Amino acid sequence: MQLVQFVIPEVGRRLGVLESSTVCDVTSADPELTGVYKAFGVAEGRGVSLSQLISEAVDSSDAQSRSFQELWEAGPTGDRPHLLPPVDHPDPYRMLVTGTGLTHTGSMQSRNAMHSAPAEDAPQTDSARMFQMGIDGGRPAAGQRGTAPEWFYKGNGHIVRGHRGELELPAYALDGGEEPEIAGCYVIDSQGKPRRLGFVLGNEWSDHEYERINYLYLAGSKLQTCSIGPVLNCSDPFEEITLQCTVRRGDELLYDSGPLKSGQQWMCHSLTNLEDHHFKVGAHRRPGDVHLHFFGTSKLSFGNRDWKYQPGDEIAINAPDFSPPLVNHVAAGPGEEAQPAVVKSC
Repeated sequence: MQLVQFVIPEVGRRLGVLESSTVCDVTSADPELTGVYKAFGVAEGRGVSLSQLISEAVDSSDAQSRSFQELWEAGPTGDRPHLLPPVDHPDPYRMLVTGTGLTHTGSMQSRNAMHSAPAEDAPQTDSARMFQMGIDGGRPAAGQRGTAPEWFYKGNGHIVRGHRGELELPAYALDGGEEPEIAGCYVIDSQGKPRRLGFVLGNEWSDHEYERINYLYLAGSKLQTCSIGPVLNCSDPFEEITLQCTVRRGDELLYDSGPLKSGQQWMCHSLTNLEDHHFKVGAHRRPGDVHLHFFGTSKLSFGNRDWKYQPGDEIAINAPDFSPPLVNHVAAGPGEEAQPAVVKSC
């Protein structure tokens, strides 16, 4: 099942199910179901699964349909019905956006290239050591706790953009950097238990030029907008996923990643281990919160390009067997952020 959230101007938010080229409007059958988060709460209250609740609405004679292509083509700033991020929270401050790095085959090479790989006889880098730790202990036996992955905080729901949303290039940033990957979407139920809603295509936008100065700047490099969508894939297809990322500036193709492999078959950490180390933290199990967690990528354009991102650049991420394409454009952030922030006493 693939879910979409969209909005009809002057009508409001809607929840839909993508079926081939058509979106079944779940909200038209059950007006209470205006989004994934709301639907989860309703399902929990009624004592049924989310999939059962939505399937019943889809089968209703009141369910209407509309063209997915029309939703996919529309931008979020116009007056046409358009897609929203496929998962969000009514209170953006209660959506935690995080991620793990050095999880994929090839990710260590990308990181070392960013930080200037040492000579063969030099000591192993921290990135290489962290990656090897994942290979050695990132797939524990059932009931055991494995090696912790590299983990980072990215922001709250205010930084999340949907399909055709703008990825900001802050005035203080040294560069922008695409990170095509898969993210897991979770909600914490009323009993404080994490529940996986599904997976989304994502662009975990970062400032790799800043990170290259010193790898301890990784935390700060992640404090950027990101994008997810267009759909929430609820069928747990996380074994093997092929992605491809392109960057265009007008009619010019600046970058083509070629095939990128994701999913557990191409990772040194299992999904179970990544989820365990995120949700072992008590503060990450607060009932009603939503979590968006990026699982990492195997390749970036940054280490091999001679250009920097500019406003207007288009980034497209394709994963044909997993999701419709996710397309975003780069936009300049507020100009005042180029100046030092001034803090005044109360």
